Formats: sequence, structure tokens, C-alpha cells
Amino acid sequence: MSQKVFSTEAPPSSVLHASLSINPPKIVRAEGHYLYTTDGTKIFDASGGAAVSCLGHNNARVKRAIMDQLNKVEYTFSPHFTTDAYEQLAKFLVDSTGGAMKKVFVTGSGSEAVEACLKMARQYFMELPEPQPQRTRFIARDRSYHGNTIASLSVSGHKARRAIYEPMLLQNMSFVSPCYPYRDMRKGETDEQYVARLAQELEDEFQRVGPNTVCGVVLETMAGLTLGAVAPVPGYLKAMKAVCERHGALFVLDEVLAGMGRTGTLHAWEQEDVVPDLQTVAKGLGAGYAPIGALLVGKKVVDVLSQGTKAFMHFQTYHGHPTACAAAYEVQQVIKDEGLVENCRKMGIYLGERLRDRLGVHKNVGEIRGRGLVWAIELVQDRVTKAPFPVQTKVAPTIHAAGLQKFAIALLPGGGVVDGMNGDLVVLAPPYTITREDVDLIVEHTAKAIESILGPAETTAKL
Repeated sequence: MSQKVFSTEAPPSSVLHASLSINPPKIVRAEGHYLYTTDGTKIFDASGGAAVSCLGHNNARVKRAIMDQLNKVEYTFSPHFTTDAYEQLAKFLVDSTGGAMKKVFVTGSGSEAVEACLKMARQYFMELPEPQPQRTRFIARDRSYHGNTIASLSVSGHKARRAIYEPMLLQNMSFVSPCYPYRDMRKGETDEQYVARLAQELEDEFQRVGPNTVCGVVLETMAGLTLGAVAPVPGYLKAMKAVCERHGALFVLDEVLAGMGRTGTLHAWEQEDVVPDLQTVAKGLGAGYAPIGALLVGKKVVDVLSQGTKAFMHFQTYHGHPTACAAAYEVQQVIKDEGLVENCRKMGIYLGERLRDRLGVHKNVGEIRGRGLVWAIELVQDRVTKAPFPVQTKVAPTIHAAGLQKFAIALLPGGGVVDGMNGDLVVLAPPYTITREDVDLIVEHTAKAIESILGPAETTAKL
């Protein structure tokens, strides 16, 4: 693999990049698992962008489906019209839940899906036979992330991402502890005791804000980048749903990252034997071939709307976009036809084993965790105390840069895992199409990127 250092000196760009002082590498072509830059560097995309490109790049079937749809109709205004593409995708999603979810509202992104979800929750309570207008609140988790619109960021519990916008964010949100056993389980505490403690904390929060004021509890089925691929402890989601049901609140699962096969089942909640009232999906839905997300609405909510206004009091210019729907439907057919959910499961087990073999003894690796094809490496100053690196040292972003510049691999850096500010992660979210050979490559180049910054396994970094 090439080990070129990318030049940051380039003519001024009109794009508002993440950094105003550094231009990112320019990608001119993508094929399979690789991105190609202007200087010829071939980068292995081990992050799928932002856990999006689950089929890899340049898939012929999906490109053909997009062109076929463009030759039929590229856009309609969904409040006034429907298309075969929208109907087909919605039916696929409903059928994929065994009918547990009854209706689908397609959006342009995960953030928009969460926005629609919050509105749907509110409308549900306003359309009950005896409306409950006092229900305006939501409870979510600390260090969660649900999107970057004002409402979706308001229900996100990540301190660093909220920081400068805090005065603008909605005040009808509150937060409870995440399910994060690596740092939060007490010595000698069993899974059952830990789950009971978290459920009691949620119960206490209902009581604090007033049980009849809560629209819903919003959880990531499996925590994503801001907590770092943390799968729920057995029984956790069931216990949280039980608290919701006790107080008549909706149980909402955000599967923008974890859904559509990423964790080894099409819907991550299938592994937890729990069904949400409302669900969001996005990243793996369209695999990056078109901007798309979706809100899946459960029977309980649909039944209430059907007896009420018979309408969702929300729309967007691009909701139900036919070209995006056609792309997403074909992505899902490729996943089904090629057995890629099963490959996620198998390669995920192998990826976890290889990561632990290669990095499990490194003195700055606190925990390696994940499920399916999303894995996180939590980095610490000391494995015994679990002390994080100070945020100012920018350990994860520096490893990300080293991966690109020295080892031609794209990783996902994460931060704030400990308290919303401190705590570094390196996250891997490769395509569902990877092989054992790809896993070996990913692990070796990820390890080299980490060791180039923190030193080999027998040393402890002092940054």
C-alpha cells in the first residue's frame, strides 16, 4: 500500500470544510473497498465513511437501479403524489419487521428521521381518544447522539457536540446514564443488578419530571460513535421498555447506525427480543448511494392516527424521494441476495477476535468491543485506572490522520466517551462485503496507526 503524506497546500476552496485551514484529501474515484485520491493514493475505507458505505463503492446493481428510476421519474412531491419506488421500499421495511411496524415515512437523512420521530410521538398523544397535551418531554441518554438538527441535537446527550448551541437547544429533554458496563458497572455487580439499577434510574427520572409529561424514551439500540459500539447488556432494553409502558410513554429506538444489518440482524432490536413503538434507520438503508433515512411507525401509533386525523402533521420537500427510494430498495436486495447480513455476523466475530489478538495487550487499549461490523477500541492512559487522555491531546484524531497519511486506511475517530469531552475511540465500520483477508488487512493497518502514535504494546504512551 502507498504511504504518501497528503499535501494540505492547495488553492483556496469554496467549500466550508470541517477545517478552514486544511483541505481534506480529494477523492476522484471509488471502487469496492477503496477510495482513490488525486495523487494516486489507494485508501482502504474501513469506516464506510461514517458507517454508511455498507456495500462498498461503485456497485453496478445499485447504479443501474438509480438510472432506471431517473428514466421514469426523478422527483415528486410526496404529500401530493406517490411512486412505485416509495411504495416498494416502504413495503420492504414493513415486511422486514414481520409487520410489527406498520407504516414508513422516508426522509433525507438520519437527523431528519429523528426529527420526524419526535413530532410523531407528540402527535400520537394529541390524537388519543382523550388527548394528553401535557406530554411534551423526552428522556434520552448521556453521551448519546441522534443528529444535528436543533431537535435531534437537543435529544442527544453528547456534551461536546451540544456545547456552543446549548442556549438554542430545546429544554424539554433530560438524560439518564447510558448502558456502559466497561466504566459504569460496579465491582461484583451482575448483569441483572446493573440492568435493574439503570431501570430504576429511568423510573426515578420519570418521577422527577412527572410521569404524565413524557412523550417517549429515545435510545440507540446499540450505541454508536459517541459511546463506541456498546451493545446492550442482556435484558436492558426490555427493562427500559417496561418502564415506558408503565407510564404510557413511547419506546423509541434509534437505529440510524446500528440498523439495516450492521450488527448482524437487519434490525438490531431483533437480537434483544424487544419491539419499539417508533424506529429510525438511515446509514445502511441507502449505503451512501443516495441521502436517505426513514421513520418506521408501530401498530399502536398507526392505530391512533387512523382513528384521529388520519394524517401525519409533518412533511419535507424531499421526503419519499423516488430516486433515493429506488437506490435504497436495490441496496437491500443486494444485501439479501448476497447473504450480507450473515456475512456481517461471521466477519464481525472474526474482526473482534483479530482485534483482541493484535491489540488486546496494548497498555493504552482499555476495551475492544462491538457487534457485527461495528467495533470500537477505547484508548486510555492506564488500563488499570481507565484514565482517559486529556481532550487537548487529540489522540483519536491524530491516529485517524496517521491512518490516512501513513497506512492508507480510513478510520472513524471518536471523542468524549468518558464525560462528553474526554475519552478517545477508534471505530471500525467496514462494508458488509469484507472477507477474512480484508479483516486481516484492517486489523494490521489499524494497529500500526495506533502504535505509530501510542507506541508498541509493551510501552505506555505519555502524552
